[in-house]
Amino acid sequence: MKLRIIYISFNFFILSITSMSAQTQTLKLWPTGAPGAIAVPSYTEIHENTDILRIRNVIDPTIAIYAPTGKNVTETAVIICPGGAYGILAYEYEGTKIAKWLNTIGVTGIVLKYRLPSDSIMTDKSIGPLQDAQEAIRTVRRNAKVWKINPDKIGIMGFSAGGHLASTLSTHYNQRVYELKDSVSARPDFSILIYPVISMSNEFTHGDSRTNLLGENPTQDIIDFYSNDLQVTKNTPTAFLAHSANDDVVPVQNSINYLLALKKNNVSGELHIYEKGGHGFSMNKTEGTEEAWPKTLKKWLKVKGVL
Repeated sequence: MKLRIIYISFNFFILSITSMSAQTQTLKLWPTGAPGAIAVPSYTEIHENTDILRIRNVIDPTIAIYAPTGKNVTETAVIICPGGAYGILAYEYEGTKIAKWLNTIGVTGIVLKYRLPSDSIMTDKSIGPLQDAQEAIRTVRRNAKVWKINPDKIGIMGFSAGGHLASTLSTHYNQRVYELKDSVSARPDFSILIYPVISMSNEFTHGDSRTNLLGENPTQDIIDFYSNDLQVTKNTPTAFLAHSANDDVVPVQNSINYLLALKKNNVSGELHIYEKGGHGFSMNKTEGTEEAWPKTLKKWLKVKGVL
């Protein structure tokens, strides 16, 4: 009897370890190579870890899946696009930190490490991030049953330039930017845009984000194409937006114009403009009211029926 008890306990231990390790897993988006990639052996991924982890030169995009545990687990998932002007990824500050918070409200947080636009490693750098975002949504939908996710409750979230990518996916999900292997939709069911770059116009854009994505001298057609407030349709998913009025990096008009475009197309949306906060406040504790946006987002998700 004693030996049997030890045997059962050992197996329980192994199952526990397996269960715990399954809470976080990382998958390659393109196991056989990203579409439109140019092989450059000297081009390697760089991790800079000073005050926050910054990732540069992404050549092998991934999704890191943070699954919630406990009694409040839902079937909702949110794919997170960290910001960084399309030049770096603020991977922890606007990525893993957010995924872990989503876990506390029962949501699966999925951090997208997307390729940053580069003529050195891409045949068309303007579509590289969008290719990764589309495939991220499709990958989650393909695995929804296994990961205990509702395929109709998958959202996209982005911060700053990551907000531009999230809004690009929301408005360009049907654009064929790579060869599809199935008919799985890349449309998000909702979007969460935090101090997002929306416009590529001279008046409202963030200069570095536009240059990194579109180059030094983009045509007016490409500027308009990636000004996502101009690309909203009646099929664009509902959106939650948060921005500070004193953002001197990405003007608050980016979020205002996106909300107005949603309204014009009879798409629901909610925008919270905070007096202070500047740019890049993420989930930092401050003395301003902008620190309340996660609580407000939680309420919005409940009202939308996805939480």
